[in-house]
Amino acid sequence: MVKKLSVKKKSKPAVKSKNSAKGGSVKKSPAEKPAKIKQPKPIGKISHFYSGLDVAIIKFNKDVKKGVNLRFKGHTTDFEQAIKSMQYDHKDIAVAKKGKEVGIKVRDKVREGDEVYEIK
Repeated sequence: MVKKLSVKKKSKPAVKSKNSAKGGSVKKSPAEKPAKIKQPKPIGKISHFYSGLDVAIIKFNKDVKKGVNLRFKGHTTDFEQAIKSMQYDHKDIAVAKKGKEVGIKVRDKVREGDEVYEIK
């Protein structure tokens, strides 16, 4: 007696639509979208720190007035302070112009490359 073996046909893989092949995505309803958290943009960057004087040299990318609250953030740095003393070319100034490097007296150690944020 000979038994017949049943042969199953292989199904074809699903065909991708043109949008998914090009990297298109399925639109999600507004309820499914994660909320975007607005990250503050840095207003300056530390270019040098004088540890004996506790003075940070900061290059600002916008005008900053004396008395503004700043946050210093880096890999090992994270503190806030108001600008009490600010100098350019060894002279006190009230406003640091965009693009200028100014010296600011800081209470903690900062490092080159740390970013400076304005606290509102």
